[in-house]
Amino acid sequence: MTLGSGHATRTGTSPGLPNDADPLVVARRCATALDDAIEQVQVAYGDTLGVRRLRSDVDRLIECLDQLGPPLPGHHPPQPQALETISDEPYDESLWVDVEHEGLGAPDRRAP
Repeated sequence: MTLGSGHATRTGTSPGLPNDADPLVVARRCATALDDAIEQVQVAYGDTLGVRRLRSDVDRLIECLDQLGPPLPGHHPPQPQALETISDEPYDESLWVDVEHEGLGAPDRRAP
């Protein structure tokens, strides 16, 4: 899942980084970038409660990354599954014989 241009993706890598990049290194890099952004927010908004909460959250995130440690022994990240291609060919019309149309009901009846 891509979150937007320039943002990290669900696979744990950021655009421009090799697929074999260490996810912890990528997360630390992103946390550092977020910390820098919060500093800019603090300059723009001042020392408000919301800014202090953001600062606390980012500090806790960085601390958690530092305490994470190595992965569990024997843990292997899941391999991406191959995508299944679905043909653009029309389905067999006999599949739809005697079915009711969602929201319309059976073909031989009228909606109220």
